Amino acid sequence: MPEHPCLTCGACCAHFRVAFHWSETEPFMGGNTPADLTAKLDPHRVAMRGTRGGPSPRCIALEGEVGTAASCGIYERRPSPCRALQPAWESGQPSPQCDRARAAHGLAPLTPGTWNDPHGPGWSPLPRSA
Repeated sequence: MPEHPCLTCGACCAHFRVAFHWSETEPFMGGNTPADLTAKLDPHRVAMRGTRGGPSPRCIALEGEVGTAASCGIYERRPSPCRALQPAWESGQPSPQCDRARAAHGLAPLTPGTWNDPHGPGWSPLPRSA
């Protein structure tokens, strides 16, 4: 089984501000995103540390290297904006956000073929000719 494209990407985690309602960090309100990984943005919202702006945003929870090997250190506890951002074509729909993040890091956009070919893009059952 091929590796999920997000595990060799991480571009969205190093491109967008991740802002969400503070209640997502409060267990008594059903939240489970670690509060110590966030910073207050305004009276109603917090943002994942590292994503508030600047020339090189990078979420504090991003592990690995963008474009090579990347994963979320709090994947099961990630906030709603991260859950909402879908990889392009994973469910048969485009994702302009995914495309923008990948482009910002010099990565090609995902295509429907990314998800349809069980061996990944560029695979062929025939040997490559010299």
